[in-house]
Amino acid sequence: MERTLETASPDETFALGKRLGAALVPRDFVGLAGQLGAGKTLFARGVADGAGVPPDDVSSPTYSIVQSYRGRVTLHHADLYRLTSEDDLYATGYFDLLETEGACLVEWIDHVASAAPADALRITLEVLKPERRRIVVKSTGPASDALLLRWLDG
Repeated sequence: MERTLETASPDETFALGKRLGAALVPRDFVGLAGQLGAGKTLFARGVADGAGVPPDDVSSPTYSIVQSYRGRVTLHHADLYRLTSEDDLYATGYFDLLETEGACLVEWIDHVASAAPADALRITLEVLKPERRRIVVKSTGPASDALLLRWLDG
């Protein structure tokens, strides 16, 4: 499935992320892509808020690569910006997280092609104007289809 959405402000982008976070269940996987400044981290903070994690506890894990937060659902938040290969990713313990009961939210998912499982929700944020974003959402299997429906139609 694929959907295209638009937000007109940072508050709307955060709120859309928050709705997604409220829809997450264990083992859901969400990958975020988009240029620098597109709003990935703001969106991720919204997801965390919706998953029951205080937004102030969430920072972009650019240097730590992976951070885990306890909320209504455990949220593993990763940022692949500084990585270039699957070997880099293995060294972080990232693939072990995919086997846990938490949900995964990964910024810069496009930096390491093998980082996303076959069944994943992929979200690309595009800058249209300084405040406006186009958000293209694609699901790639039954679990991500169900997540997309819970998020946008639920």
